[in-house]
Amino acid sequence: MSGNLESESERVTRLLRDEILDGLRAPGDRLVERDVADGLGVSRVPVRDALKALVAEGLVTLRPRSWAVVREFTDSDIADLNEVRAAFEPLTFRLAAERRTRDGLDRLRRALDEHLAAARANDAVLARRRAADFHEIVTELASNELLVEVERPLRSRMRWLLAQHDDLMAVADQHEGLYAAIANRDGAEVERLVGEHLELSQALQRHTRRN
Repeated sequence: MSGNLESESERVTRLLRDEILDGLRAPGDRLVERDVADGLGVSRVPVRDALKALVAEGLVTLRPRSWAVVREFTDSDIADLNEVRAAFEPLTFRLAAERRTRDGLDRLRRALDEHLAAARANDAVLARRRAADFHEIVTELASNELLVEVERPLRSRMRWLLAQHDDLMAVADQHEGLYAAIANRDGAEVERLVGEHLELSQALQRHTRRN
């Protein structure tokens, strides 16, 4: 019984997380246990568990009386995330270039191909999902367990951050360059491209928030 309940809670968490990250639930939107449960055809227990999980992931803020809201990220929140990203990403990509395996490189290529195809088709949801997948696979390729442990509790917020742009092809093109540098084990090129990638991401974020 507990196994089924846990599985249902994970399913509801995944569904709500995707809706938030894909922009289907906007910042400030209310998440009332009863309404969410009715909408998904589940009891309130997995919804309650899901909201707690999403609070821990930094995507939801609890309110009194069994409801919550989708988190509204402030400029300060975004600055904090960008500082953390700027600290970890150069190390992550450099280690990935040094330690990547054939199998890992193949997985990275598949994510990149799907990212490029979605960007060309102007499928924003899929392009942003695959862009975030690209970054997470690079973290795996870095083959540093402590780095993965540090990244895991930040993963949802970083996926949100990576989605804050509208120039799908610009990001996909930069990922293609980063893939080539990782495949070639070119640490110097990786470092240069990561710097450019961080600069572009922040410029696109500023543009998106102004509009």
